[in-house]
Amino acid sequence: MTDIQLRNSPDLRPPAGHYSHVAMHGGLAYISGQLPVDEDGDSLAGKPFDVQARQTLDNLDRCLAAAGTARTRLVSISVYVTDLATWPAFDTIYAAWLGQHRPARIVVGASALHYDSAIEINAVAALPE
Repeated sequence: MTDIQLRNSPDLRPPAGHYSHVAMHGGLAYISGQLPVDEDGDSLAGKPFDVQARQTLDNLDRCLAAAGTARTRLVSISVYVTDLATWPAFDTIYAAWLGQHRPARIVVGASALHYDSAIEINAVAALPE
């Protein structure tokens, strides 16, 4: 794969800004930051943290599917949270979502995220060979 391919998930609202959900190049899929926003584009920022985290992971799944790959092919994940005290809850949700696969990961405390969200996740996944 020499050309960059850009895709949006048909199961998510099209990006509101100047970006694509997924950019693919060199055997990798780069997933743009996913927020707790439902398929209609409504923010779940007022919902409990666990609801926001699950929606964000669901959105990540939808982007992986649009790229033709899956969570078991994740290489690296970056997680941004506005309250590091929520990290243990996220780690439990994340472990259940991901199972035995353990890609590289970073957790960053952020003072604020778009739509007053409590979490944002971006990722890199290997494409099928």
